[in-house]
Amino acid sequence: MDRERHTVGTARFAFIGFILASGEWTGEAAAAKIEDNSFLIEEAYNQEPGVIQHIQAFQYLPRSSEWAYSFTEEWPVPTDRHQLSVTLPFLDNGVSGAGLGDVLVNYRFQAIGEGGEGQVAFAPRLSAVLPSGDYAAGHGHGGFGAQANLPLSLDLHRWFTVHANAGATYTPRAKFPGRDANDVLDWFGGASAIWTPHDQFNVMLEGLYASIEEAGSGLPRHPARSFTLNPGVRGALNFEAGGLQVVPGVSAPVVFSAGETDAGVLVYLSFEHRLWGEQAGRLNVPSRVRKSRSPHRYPSS
Repeated sequence: MDRERHTVGTARFAFIGFILASGEWTGEAAAAKIEDNSFLIEEAYNQEPGVIQHIQAFQYLPRSSEWAYSFTEEWPVPTDRHQLSVTLPFLDNGVSGAGLGDVLVNYRFQAIGEGGEGQVAFAPRLSAVLPSGDYAAGHGHGGFGAQANLPLSLDLHRWFTVHANAGATYTPRAKFPGRDANDVLDWFGGASAIWTPHDQFNVMLEGLYASIEEAGSGLPRHPARSFTLNPGVRGALNFEAGGLQVVPGVSAPVVFSAGETDAGVLVYLSFEHRLWGEQAGRLNVPSRVRKSRSPHRYPSS
């Protein structure tokens, strides 16, 4: 039997993107707190009008020799009420080598908190899952699917914010090696707590539970269940060139699955800048640095 993957799925991971940002760093900080994304938990903040974001990260688990990265691109359409994004995952599950995972095309609706108003934000997401991953290698489910997630964010205090997710992925006629195709429903849920000792620096703690179906040759249906505890930090740097804001982060995920524990490292990096609008190309640091398993991170398969 293939070794059980200790992570939620291809799109929960993200990849290291080492991009050299030009321009002089400025000490001028945005007035608002960082509202980017937790590393595993989706925060309920769509992109501001005219502001786009490029999100990258990388996760490695040494015990199982698993690694994965992904790239997510987010655009407002054309305001923060509607957002479109795409997630490109790559992974190595420690058994069958590296490869492209199932790509996600995402739509998210800012149902509560449009324009950054209020203490509560709610942005349900619906994603089309494309069968770009090799199911025989454990990189996908081998069929078109759909994923839904319900991200909720709540500002409890100037220093504390919490986020919660509940979602599922449905794949009709999913494929597994040596087994007839069948319908598969994977699900996940979790939360994160963010402490903000400074507007441009966060201390984070996340928890994510997931049930992802996988099977080896000739085996019956078999959901792999895991819980990930992920402490980490992130900060924001503001640059003159193009009103660029960079958010680097690092965390130490501990994954509990099938009676085993695997501790690893996750590196996160996002770039956000204004593409259109009156202040495009000038110093105009977005008031929020926002995102959408990932699970690193969207869990998909």
